[in-house]
Amino acid sequence: MRVKPINETHLSEPGLVVVEVVAGDEATAVAAVNQLGTWWATSGPSLPWRVPGEPGVRVRTYADTRAAALVEDGPA
Repeated sequence: MRVKPINETHLSEPGLVVVEVVAGDEATAVAAVNQLGTWWATSGPSLPWRVPGEPGVRVRTYADTRAAALVEDGPA
């Protein structure tokens, strides 16, 4: 998979970040990105990819650290 390059729009304002997680397996990488989604508003995990010759699997997310994640507390 070819990952799109990060562009200025992704970082156009203070608080916007691009996070790339590298883990030993896909489940761990996705779980890490999902955890970030409990703190900040994120795009969710990208499709996982590998870089030939490098260890691990990668997942990317775009996040806004100024915006709290939407959390469902369940029934009131």
